[in-house]
Amino acid sequence: MTEQAPEREAMEFDVVIVGAGPAGLSAAIRLKQRAAEAGGDINVVVVEKGSEVGAHILSGAVLDPSGLDALLPDWRDMGSPIDTPVSSESFKILGASGSVSLPVMGMPDMVKNHGCYIVSMGNVCRWLAEQAEGMGVEVYPGMAASQVLYREDGSVRGVVVGEMGIGKDGEKKDSYEPGMELVGKYVLIGEGVRGSLAKQLIANFKLDENSDPQKYGIGLKELWEIAPEKSRPGHVQHTFGWPLKDDTGGGSFLYHYSDNTIALGFVVHLNYKNPYLYPYGEFQKFKTHPEIAELLEGGKRIAYGSRAITEGGYQSVPKLAFPGGALIGCSAGFVNVPRIKGNHNAMLTGMMAADAAFDAVSAGREGDMLDAYEAAYHASGVKRELFKARNVKPLWSKFGTRIGAIALGGLELWMNSIAHGLSFFGTLRHGKTDAAATEPAAKHKPVAYPRPDGQTTFDRLTNVAFSATNHEEDQPSHLKLKDPSIPIGVNLPVYAEPAQRYCPAGVYEVVSGEGGGDPQFQINAQNCVHCKTCDIKDPSQNIVWTTPEGGGGPNYPNM
Repeated sequence: MTEQAPEREAMEFDVVIVGAGPAGLSAAIRLKQRAAEAGGDINVVVVEKGSEVGAHILSGAVLDPSGLDALLPDWRDMGSPIDTPVSSESFKILGASGSVSLPVMGMPDMVKNHGCYIVSMGNVCRWLAEQAEGMGVEVYPGMAASQVLYREDGSVRGVVVGEMGIGKDGEKKDSYEPGMELVGKYVLIGEGVRGSLAKQLIANFKLDENSDPQKYGIGLKELWEIAPEKSRPGHVQHTFGWPLKDDTGGGSFLYHYSDNTIALGFVVHLNYKNPYLYPYGEFQKFKTHPEIAELLEGGKRIAYGSRAITEGGYQSVPKLAFPGGALIGCSAGFVNVPRIKGNHNAMLTGMMAADAAFDAVSAGREGDMLDAYEAAYHASGVKRELFKARNVKPLWSKFGTRIGAIALGGLELWMNSIAHGLSFFGTLRHGKTDAAATEPAAKHKPVAYPRPDGQTTFDRLTNVAFSATNHEEDQPSHLKLKDPSIPIGVNLPVYAEPAQRYCPAGVYEVVSGEGGGDPQFQINAQNCVHCKTCDIKDPSQNIVWTTPEGGGGPNYPNM
């Protein structure tokens, strides 16, 4: 007998937006702007699973201001937290003990950072939320959207938020709250990378049937306070190479803020083959490079976090509209990999969807397809930008860092900029998923990583404490296994169970059974920083990431 759904109160809105990131907040602001221009109003709500707006935002970030210029042209005079323009930049290829600088003047214009700003996107989103609330948008942090609601005709009508108080045993506790139904004429999904609702909607409406598989990277980031004499406000540095091998995509970023702090991060493309590779270990090893170690000497780490990044670009953008709503921002994947930027595109696509939704609501429509959003994207600068960069990721994956990314990728960007998108390669395909790229452990050797020294390099659990991650312990694990036997029965013998290594927070362990018995797969869901890597990289696609109770997860400051 199927358990009856709990009775919930419902609140009705014109537009429901899931996710208070740059896409969702830009959509909300744009809706209110359009209403004001028309001399009316529109009822908009934004729900956010983090304990506050910005708590789950982790980005580099060097911000291309084009999205903000389009949304709020006077932002420079509005007290925004965007105050560190890029003043200098460098691109380097690292070796184990030194580096070679690439000439910035010879780089394609697309990858240069002139006119951009070094920012904390968490703080930018906090500020955007203030602007949205000032316009009358209802913003509800700590409210995880856990379920999609459908109309009888199959269109999306809303989401369930705020269900809390279910114990580990699956039973309702005395504190149980059934949550609320937020119902909208249209629902915009801006959850970010690999969002749990977006994943369901993409599958349900087959939004990706005509696109390539989405590709991903894992980004790991620390904030450091460094010695004042080493600070270079406005300086941007990107590196390729060591400690990654040539056949493994990725690199580092280093951004100097104006207050003696730096954002130091490392990206590993998740299509790596060797299941013994340990992205967190690669990041810590990177910090032992003489140039990085010297910069960090005398400083202190003040925050840590990790997040998956969409990397598929042009080929992997799915159909954006579905009956009753649309995907915006990184829920669809608009990151430009060679630029290492996507926030501006997230904002611009949020605005496009908002325009389509406003026009539809104004025309008395609801629950149908926002075809105008789809058309706006296909005619937009966002699509043109992604099109020019479309082959860099496939070239990198096929030919490695030096030939694929630097040589052929650089040539590709130059040719695309001159020939307005024409390429010798046409449009290359991505092929398999990142999970399918993982090869059996028998084909590879374990990788040795140096022990953390506690000064410059740190173990995972110590660093997780600097993400301020917390979850209500008495709740079901939000990390679900489709088949509990697969981690030990398949992944361990075939792939050396890579979940032990690809997770940047130590969530997954293989431990001995009682009395030294058979190995057991242990999930420490309390540690989860919501990066979604497990949902992406598990070679058996057996792990499903779902939302925990609202407010759970990291609480990132200034990230």
